[in-house]
Amino acid sequence: MTEREVPEQYLDGYAHILAEVAATGRRLTRDEIASRRALGERAAEAGFGLRALVSVHLSAAREAWPRGSDSVDGALTAVQQVVDAFAEGYERAQRLAVRQEEAARREFIDDLLYGRSDLGRLSERAERFGLRLSHAHAVAVARGSVPYEEGDPVPRQVERALISRFGDRSILLTTKDGRLLCIAPGHQGEVLTHFAKQAHAATDGGQVAIGRPQSGPGGVVQSYEEALSSLEIAERLGLDDPVLRAADLLVYPVLARDRQAMADLVHNTLGPLTTARGGARPLLDTLTAYFDAGCVSAEAARRLSLSVRALTYRLERIHKLTGANPADPSHRYMLQTAVIGARLLDWPADEPAPA
Repeated sequence: MTEREVPEQYLDGYAHILAEVAATGRRLTRDEIASRRALGERAAEAGFGLRALVSVHLSAAREAWPRGSDSVDGALTAVQQVVDAFAEGYERAQRLAVRQEEAARREFIDDLLYGRSDLGRLSERAERFGLRLSHAHAVAVARGSVPYEEGDPVPRQVERALISRFGDRSILLTTKDGRLLCIAPGHQGEVLTHFAKQAHAATDGGQVAIGRPQSGPGGVVQSYEEALSSLEIAERLGLDDPVLRAADLLVYPVLARDRQAMADLVHNTLGPLTTARGGARPLLDTLTAYFDAGCVSAEAARRLSLSVRALTYRLERIHKLTGANPADPSHRYMLQTAVIGARLLDWPADEPAPA
C-alpha cells in the first residue's frame, strides 16, 4: 500500500498523556494502554503501514515534548509504552486479518475441489485468489511420506521456488488431505512441471500426479480428481515414477470402468492359477515382470532373481493352466489386460503380496 498521511485521530490523547507522565513521573494506566491498542487495531484495519504510524508518533512526541521538565526518562518511557501498546494492537488486528484470510482461502479451496457453491459465485471468489475459472486449469497433486499442512516448511519451500521462478502467474499452491496441490492455467504446463520437480525434492522422493487441463468452473475439480486417480492407480500397480501424467494413464480408468466385466476377465483367465502349488501369486508376479520387461525373458528373469530356465518353466506352467501362451501375440493382449485388471482389483486378495 502506498504511504498516505496518517489522520490525527490515531494520535488522540497522546500529547496529553506525554505531558502528564512527564510532570508526574507515573506510568501509563491500564485504560490508557488499552486505548492505544484500540487505536492500533483501527489503524491496521484502515490499511496504514506500521512504519508510517511509528513515524508520526515520534514526530508528535517531538512536538509535544514537555518544556522545562526534568523527567526526560519518564517522557521517553511514556513514548515507549505508547508505541509498544499501539504496535501490539496493530499486530493483533493483522493476525486476525491473516486468520480470516486463511479461513476464507480454505473455504474457497474446499468449495472449489468438492464442486460446492454456486458456480457463478465461485468464479467471483476465485478472482480474489488469482484464478479465472472461465479459462482452462490443470492441477498437480504431490504426496510424501508424511501429511502436510499449509504453513509447514515443505509447502513454503515449494511455494518460494515457484514464486522465484514464475512470480505471480495466477498460480494457487495449497494443501488438501495432507497432500500438496498446485493449480495453474492449463496452457502453462511448465509451471506444473517445475512444481513436480520441486515437490519431489522437498518431500524426499514423493510422487506427483498431474491432471489434464480442463475448462470451465468445474475444470479444476476434474483435473484434481484425475490427479488423485493417477496416484491411486500408481499405488495399486506399483508404479514408482516420480511424476505421473493422467494423459499417459487413461487406459487404466477405461479398463476399470466396467468393474464386473474386468472381474469376469480376471477370474476366467487367471482363475486356474489358484490351483498351482504355492497359489496364484508367484505365477501372477511372473506374468507382471514378463510384460513389464517387454516380454524379454532374460530381463524378466533378472527382475525376479530367477534363472531364464526357471522363468521359462513358469511361463509353460501358466500356459498349461490357463490355456493361454504368454509368448503368443494372439494370447498376449488378453493375458496382459487380465494381469492389469488383477492389480487394479487387488486379486487374489486372500494371498499376501510378497515383501
